Amino acid sequence: MSPAQANQPLPSGFQLEQYRIERQISLGGFSIVYLAYDAQETPVAIKEYLPSSLALRAGESPEPLVADIHRPAFNHGLKCFFEEGRILAQLNHPNVVGVLNFFRANGTAYLVMRYERGRTLQEHIQKHSGQIPEEFLRTVFARLLNGLREVHGRKLLHLDIKPANIYLRSDATPLLLDFGAARQAIGSEVPRLKTMHTPGFAAPEQYEGIDQCGPWTDIYAVGATLYACLATRPPPAADRRLEGEALSAAAGPWAEKYSRHLLEIIDLCLSLDPLARPQSVFSLQRELSRDDYLTPVRGVLSRLKGLIGK
Repeated sequence: MSPAQANQPLPSGFQLEQYRIERQISLGGFSIVYLAYDAQETPVAIKEYLPSSLALRAGESPEPLVADIHRPAFNHGLKCFFEEGRILAQLNHPNVVGVLNFFRANGTAYLVMRYERGRTLQEHIQKHSGQIPEEFLRTVFARLLNGLREVHGRKLLHLDIKPANIYLRSDATPLLLDFGAARQAIGSEVPRLKTMHTPGFAAPEQYEGIDQCGPWTDIYAVGATLYACLATRPPPAADRRLEGEALSAAAGPWAEKYSRHLLEIIDLCLSLDPLARPQSVFSLQRELSRDDYLTPVRGVLSRLKGLIGK
């Protein structure tokens, strides 16, 4: 791939189908997100597929330029992006981002999503550096896991859970964002699409290929995200851990600030061995929802390991 290029966003006032672009909200390596308004003047968020290493929009034309050498990769990514829209349009859950529409235009594709007010968990971590209360974490993640259960129940995996992909609405209810890595990956007979991963949050099996992934893979990322809430940084990347880099147990540095119960959960989720982690979102959610977590409870490990497939 070529080095990333500076892509020009669609200008304010640009008419995109029935939507009017207001301004750019965020810019990433693979997409641009805009605030826009529909024909009824309802605000929406529109995500545009525009990988900066493959395509360049620099002039007045809204259609990006794609070199012939990059066209196969661009088209493959476009297919994946459109598949993301199709997947998310099937989901209707208060803790999963809602896709209202998806379409192709200007030589690329767009996802239209509900516009939510709030901030990402990553921004929340930065603002409250190392001072996030346990009750807040348990409440947010128990609700987030409601959404993840819906995803897994549809034979899907997210495969890119991290603080930047969790949005906290103004009332602190969480929303699972950016299914750019999501695929029909559990028990699917269709050809599986290549996934991307984020070091620190990606489970070790993601480095081996999607065939090894399952609900336990997203559970690793949930554990890594909880770890980041405490440490304000992700744990060491799984491939480095496999090569011998140590990960200090969460029950060590935060023993005086958080319950042993929560810290044991985080350590279990971050097990390199997939079979040593909680095997289902249900079992993890049940533990995070306990209201007696300050009371020493025997059997946490066996409960989490024993609830297979629930």
